Amino acid sequence: MQLRYKFRLYPTPGQQLALARAFGCARVVFNDALRARIDAHEAGLPFPTDGQLSRRIITEAKKTPERAWLCEVSSVVLQQALADLNAGYRNFFASLNGTRKGRKFAPPRFRSRKDNRQSIRFTRNAGFKICDGGKLSLPKIGKVEIKLSRELPTEPSSMTIIKDASGRYFASFVVQHADERLPEVESEVGIDLGLTAFAVLSDGTVVENPRLLRRAECRIARAQREVARKQKGSNNRRKAVRKVARLHARVADARRDFHHQTSTSIIRDNQAVYMENLAVNGLARTRLAKSVHDAGWSAFASMLEYKAIRYGRTFHRIDRWFPSTRMCSTCGTVGERKPLNVRAWTCGCGSVHDRDHNAAKNILAAGRAERLNACGARVRPAAMSAQRGEAGTHRGSRPAAVENPDPRVEEDVKTTFSGRAQEEEAGEASSTLR
Repeated sequence: MQLRYKFRLYPTPGQQLALARAFGCARVVFNDALRARIDAHEAGLPFPTDGQLSRRIITEAKKTPERAWLCEVSSVVLQQALADLNAGYRNFFASLNGTRKGRKFAPPRFRSRKDNRQSIRFTRNAGFKICDGGKLSLPKIGKVEIKLSRELPTEPSSMTIIKDASGRYFASFVVQHADERLPEVESEVGIDLGLTAFAVLSDGTVVENPRLLRRAECRIARAQREVARKQKGSNNRRKAVRKVARLHARVADARRDFHHQTSTSIIRDNQAVYMENLAVNGLARTRLAKSVHDAGWSAFASMLEYKAIRYGRTFHRIDRWFPSTRMCSTCGTVGERKPLNVRAWTCGCGSVHDRDHNAAKNILAAGRAERLNACGARVRPAAMSAQRGEAGTHRGSRPAAVENPDPRVEEDVKTTFSGRAQEEEAGEASSTLR
C-alpha cells in the first residue's frame, strides 16, 4: 500500500523566495489551463487535451516576454499542475455520472495567491534527492534543511512541498510500503464514539475526550480580537493572522497525535474493530457542531481503516440507523429514544446499562453478525426513503414507523443479538471468576 511520510522543512529566506516563485508559476499554469478549458466549453468546442495544453501554456508560453519567468522553475512542477487540473475534472465528471461514490465533486476552481495552503509536486524524474547532513536537494531551489525523524522504507515515487497557513514548510513523500501483519489475537472490539467520552469500547475501556479546541478557545479568541483591531492590508494584520493560524495548527497537531496513538493501540490489541458509520456532516449542522469538529471522528475512523489494512486486521462499519443506544445488549429489546442527558437506563428484563457501554456491545454484536452470519438473517430494519421534512441526520429525524417495517425483522434482531449477548456475558463472567 502507498503511505505518506511528512517531514518539516526549514528553508532560508532565499529559498523561501524560490519556493514562492514555484508556487506562483504552478498556480498561473493551473489557472491558464482552467481558463482554456472553460473558454472551449463556452464556445461549444471539445476540451483541449493534456498535450495541447502543455504545448500552448508551458512550452510556447515560455518563449513570450509575458511568461518568460516560467523558465525559472522546474518544468516538472508545471506539468504536475496540469495533472492536478486533469484529476480535478476526472473526479468531477465521475461524480456527475455516478461512477464515483460519496459526496458530489464541484468543478475545479481558480487558485489564488491568498489561499492558506500552497503546494507543488515533484515526481521521481525531477531529480530531488535526500542528501547527507539532513538536506533535501530540490531542482532550481537548492539544498533545503529537512528534519528526518525516521528513514523512508523505499524510494519515494513523488514528493509534495507544502506551505500551510501558519507559514510552516513540509515535504510529503509518497512511498510504497509492504503490509506489516501483526500476530493474530482473539479479541474483537466495538467502538461507540461520543462527546462526553471520546470513545467507549465494548470491553469497558473509556477513552477520555481531550477537548483540545475548547481548551485553546480563550487564546484563539484573544488572537482573533487582535486581528480585528489591525488595519486591513497592513503587515501587522498579516502577522496577527499568522498567529491565529499557528494556534489552530497547534490544536490540529495535538488532535492528530491523539488520534494516532489511540487508533494504533486499538488496532494492535484487537483482531477486528467495529464502529458506526456516523454522518459527521449532518451532525456538524447541529448545535453540537463545534464539539463534533473538535473530536475529529472522521479522521479517527480513517486512521483505523488504513491501519487495519496495513496490519492485517478487520475493520467494519455499522449502519448509522442501527439502534445501538436503544437496544438492550442482554435481551435484544429495542426501547424508546433516549435524550442525551440519559446516561444510564434499565431494561424491562432487569438489566442496568450504561448508555455508551451498551451501545459499544451492540455494535460489536452487529459487526460480528454482519461479517460472520452466513444464513442471511437480517440484523437491522430495511432501508427506506427519507421523509419529506427530513434534513440531515438530526436526532429524532427518522420516523418511528421505519423501526420495524416487518415483524419478522424484530424476531431476527432479538434472536441474533440475544444469543451473541449471552455468549459475551458468559465470557465476561468466566474472565471475572478467573
